[in-house]
Amino acid sequence: MAQLIMEEREVISQMFAAGHSRKAIAARLGRPRSTIGRELARNAQDDGSYSAVVAQRKAEARRRHRPLIRKLERPELNAAVRLRLTREWSPDQIAGRLRRSRTDDARFHVSPQTIYTWIEQDADSEHWKTFLRRAGKPKKSPGRGRMPRQVRIDGRPAAANRRLRLGDFEGDTIVSRGKRSGLVTLVDRRSRFLLAAKLKDRTATRTRQKIEDLLAPLSADNRHTLTFDNGKEFAEHETLAERLGLAVFFAHPYASWERGTSEHTNGLLRQYYPKGTDFADVSHYDLAQTVKRINDRPRKSLNYQTPSEVFLGISSAQGCD
Repeated sequence: MAQLIMEEREVISQMFAAGHSRKAIAARLGRPRSTIGRELARNAQDDGSYSAVVAQRKAEARRRHRPLIRKLERPELNAAVRLRLTREWSPDQIAGRLRRSRTDDARFHVSPQTIYTWIEQDADSEHWKTFLRRAGKPKKSPGRGRMPRQVRIDGRPAAANRRLRLGDFEGDTIVSRGKRSGLVTLVDRRSRFLLAAKLKDRTATRTRQKIEDLLAPLSADNRHTLTFDNGKEFAEHETLAERLGLAVFFAHPYASWERGTSEHTNGLLRQYYPKGTDFADVSHYDLAQTVKRINDRPRKSLNYQTPSEVFLGISSAQGCD
């Protein structure tokens, strides 16, 4: 289970002071009740009250004194990581798969960076690096993870995490040949409904404007949250949130599985626009037709309804057979 962030601790502080139960606080944050109980036990003040600021300070102090590779000293996790490295899985794939297969077992939840750090410090470091494509160095992009005032995905509402409603989107960009232009894509987590637009360039301003153009026509009921990766093209997220009246969240670095719906949908687009495509040569009409074809495909995850039917409220009788 991911660590609590400051925004969540603020919610705990307010609800605890108002007399709400641990169960109610957990439900509000989409967290296990045990997480809330542990947080109050570890970070409450001597008089029994709870301050978000004090709790955050205590948690950060513990992390500063915590060895980076402590988790990999656990035999079960260490063995699991070693086995998957020999299968030539990347640290990102290892971490994501373990989190997926051991959802309720935090002992097996480890970040890709922790695995990279363990590889660097292990006595057989050079041996483990032979299984990695980039010799043990995580892929980094300039400026990623440095945007101010990001809210991490940990604070995203439970309704969005559980796909309980329409209007919780994942956003991404697809780069054109030569990285001069591309597409911006938005996909609704509940319905898998895709919205996409061409980008002449991937500047933050142009990307924000295109996202506004795509989402502004939607009703407030179909526009709740946006989740991005850490690309600098999303640097104007605060303006976007203010103008559209929604909440913006960011996935953790190197955690593509946290935006799995977007990653999968971009893969569907690549069926029509393979890598190397210059999107400057793709017409707006062609893109619109491609998006429609994808939205009119029935999905097993939707009980073989189409994204269009779910998102637009079209009955199956009216939809595509």
